[in-house]
Amino acid sequence: MTTLSRTTKAAVGLAGLAFLAACGSQSDSSDDLIAKQLPIAETRTVAPTPTSTPADLAAVPEPSGQAAQAPDAAPTVAKTQKWVKIFSGPSDKDVKPNADKAKGSNTVELNATLNEQIGTYVTDGAGRTLYRFDNDNRKPPKSTCNGSCATAWPPLLIKSPGKIFPKGIDPKIIGYVERADGHCQVTINGWPVYYFIADAKPGDINGQGVNGKWFAIAPTGGKTKAVPGFPLTSPTS
Repeated sequence: MTTLSRTTKAAVGLAGLAFLAACGSQSDSSDDLIAKQLPIAETRTVAPTPTSTPADLAAVPEPSGQAAQAPDAAPTVAKTQKWVKIFSGPSDKDVKPNADKAKGSNTVELNATLNEQIGTYVTDGAGRTLYRFDNDNRKPPKSTCNGSCATAWPPLLIKSPGKIFPKGIDPKIIGYVERADGHCQVTINGWPVYYFIADAKPGDINGQGVNGKWFAIAPTGGKTKAVPGFPLTSPTS
């Protein structure tokens, strides 16, 4: 009688297991049901799945949300005029002009700069405004500002061997012209380029419209817009 009772319980347990499996019940696994219904002679231990601890999660870097940017390519030589190389873009180093404008520099930087009054004009590496003179010639390039005129309007000089780095200016229209005194002056689209002695700091445009002939030079070599209240009068031009 005892043997029959055990056999009957085992059969009922297996039938119940089959029923639960067919219904897809998630309350008990098949191993749990067998353990409840039948005697088990051997117990099998399963190692727990490793879980991430807070320390592990802290060690995982969070995505920055920004794609890595490739460094800007170094400028290449876009044009050569005898001993002067004109590059395709700005230098990767700071280019400061010679404090003594009469001596010039071996390296010159030209930057297109925006001004609300006159539009986009050209400055040097220190942010000083550069000008053009209507009395000069463009084709062929020739400076007519000499003597006392050049004292008030110092030319932007380039020395040998020279390098010019433009930003926002087509390198193909940049060059130089030999002056009457033998020095070489930077040109933009054929126009010789100058400073103005009355500009005390970067951003000054005190030479704009002087005598109706001097204007901050545009990146194309043209004249920038006149400013209300100008032109001023200069006895040296």
